[in-house]
Amino acid sequence: MKTVITFGTFDVFHVGHLSILNRARALGERLVVGVSSDALNFSKKGRNPIYPQQARLDIVAGLKCVDAVFLEESLEKKREYIRGFDADVLVMGDDWCGRFDALADICTVTYLARTPSISTTSIIEVVRSI
Repeated sequence: MKTVITFGTFDVFHVGHLSILNRARALGERLVVGVSSDALNFSKKGRNPIYPQQARLDIVAGLKCVDAVFLEESLEKKREYIRGFDADVLVMGDDWCGRFDALADICTVTYLARTPSISTTSIIEVVRSI
């Protein structure tokens, strides 16, 4: 069984998130998703997520394309997570292109195009301006 693993914050869940998760799932028979912890999100983006980590875990776990979820605590632990879930394919959005190529020694690394004209950051900015 081919296992695909991907990672993200998945804050203010939107159609772009759903699209990348469905496309990742299509690359294998099992999809495992690492949801960034609140602390990891703050370290990456300099702000706390709108939804707390447990809510984001619950949202992603409720999707029919997702087989398992876990809390991602560190970007530097990708290799450990891939091995721990025996993943064959790592999928990341193309905004991370090249960043995880060193992991190609243990799995196939695939970068998928993001959905044009949609991002959590832009949604948050629109809502805050209202």
